[in-house]
Amino acid sequence: MNKRISMMYPARILFISLTLLWLAGCSTTPEQKEPEIPAMHPVEDVVKPDVKYVVDVYDPWEPMNRRIYNFNTQFDRYIFLPVVSGYEFIMPTVAQNSVSNFFSNIGEIENFINSVLQLKAEATFTAAWRFAMNTTFGVFGLFDPATTLMDTPEWDEDFGQTLGHWGVGDGPFIVLPILGPSNARDTTGLVADGLMFSAIDPLNFDSNDDLEIPYHLLKAIDARHKNKFRYWESGSPFEYEMVRLLYTEYRKLVIAK
Repeated sequence: MNKRISMMYPARILFISLTLLWLAGCSTTPEQKEPEIPAMHPVEDVVKPDVKYVVDVYDPWEPMNRRIYNFNTQFDRYIFLPVVSGYEFIMPTVAQNSVSNFFSNIGEIENFINSVLQLKAEATFTAAWRFAMNTTFGVFGLFDPATTLMDTPEWDEDFGQTLGHWGVGDGPFIVLPILGPSNARDTTGLVADGLMFSAIDPLNFDSNDDLEIPYHLLKAIDARHKNKFRYWESGSPFEYEMVRLLYTEYRKLVIAK
């Protein structure tokens, strides 16, 4: 008898416990949710599917572009900018300016060719004049007397602008590794300009190929030194969209000039 009672006791305790838990659950007050406040201006009233807005940039590869943008952020922050800071610390300001002048003078060859291709007489003459003046009186472009003495500013032209001048559209927006925002047309132009530079070979890299890599590295450092943009210093969570829009509008302006 005692054995039977001892066997029934745990079962009775378990039954009572489950009953109490069930009753507690039934007596729990249902959670009261805050009533939803309808939007004053629903999205459908503001964004029309048949209207093209200024922020609409053709970006079919956006997920990939965003990943590259994030890669560029890390590369810039931890590799590129420290190198640029070291360059600025070591090089005196006058030497930094001479390096920038040198690369700008070499760039006049690109400006000249693309001005000719766009049939821009004034820009063609300006590029030829600046290159002649700065190469001779500016000591191979280390100084810029064309600007400082002759008040003849540079006209930046590239093959992407040439394509745009003749009606080629932007194409998809692209973020290039390290180089940053671009589009299909301008990326094609970048490659074309590089091929033209290699074909002309103004610095005779065919005979001095050991100087080609240092040249391009120093050119990249100088370009980043002159560019004051810093990733995510805008403070906006929509920086990617801002950069995409600003780049697209900027390219429209330089093509239209």
